[in-house]
Amino acid sequence: MLLALLVYICCGAFVGILAGLLGVGGGTVIVPMLVAIFPAQGVPEQYAQQCALGTSLASIMITSVSSARAHNARRAVHWDIVRNITPGILIGTFVGGLIAAHAPTFFLKLFFICFLFLVAAQMFSNYRPPASRIMPGPLGTAGIGSGIGLISSFVGIGGGVLSVPFMGMCNVPLHHAVGTSAAIGFPIAVAGALSFVIGGWGRPDLPAGTLGFVHLWALAGIAVASFLTAPFGVKLSHSLPTDKLKRGFAVFLIVVALKMLWGIF
Repeated sequence: MLLALLVYICCGAFVGILAGLLGVGGGTVIVPMLVAIFPAQGVPEQYAQQCALGTSLASIMITSVSSARAHNARRAVHWDIVRNITPGILIGTFVGGLIAAHAPTFFLKLFFICFLFLVAAQMFSNYRPPASRIMPGPLGTAGIGSGIGLISSFVGIGGGVLSVPFMGMCNVPLHHAVGTSAAIGFPIAVAGALSFVIGGWGRPDLPAGTLGFVHLWALAGIAVASFLTAPFGVKLSHSLPTDKLKRGFAVFLIVVALKMLWGIF
């Protein structure tokens, strides 16, 4: 257990830096790590993916608060966008989480692998949609939010890889899109974690220390470490060449995706 907790803490430290630096949901790192380690911690194989998704989303509640506070201190959070997108985020993420909690593990893993490849391709190419429009009104923004929340719940992320390009397309400067995405991660995390708690509630074959499909020990280790390191990632984001870092991270994601693909086939 102590070794597992140390792994959770190290993962959380990396995820916190990543969230602040690149505005990328830490689930791209947390989920594969937890899927690999959970069976050794007593989580049945058929529930490892759901527990990884639920725990990842729960940990983002802490990461997003820390990252959003640091970005807000630099006046990089558009709270009007957060307000308009949150109703759709809450509905989409909660419904998506309930669906994912009852979906076959094979489907969830394959969906996650495809998502990793898409994220890696976007990062490696550094493609950004042209800033060709303005933000839609509250109803349109909420509609986009429901889609972001739905996909986020299936892959256990804070939505940054979806919300940042969307805001960039709507003429929001990149650093402001990253900061606003960090704030948007909180309602995604709350609704998603709640849906996985409900979806896994009362399953007798889950080990002690779980709340539905949320593993509390993993959550504690990841959340504490990520909370402490997210502001450091924000500081780095304003001084490092993030485009080059994203390409390096894209290679890492491809390796992770290939390993997971090899594992399921």
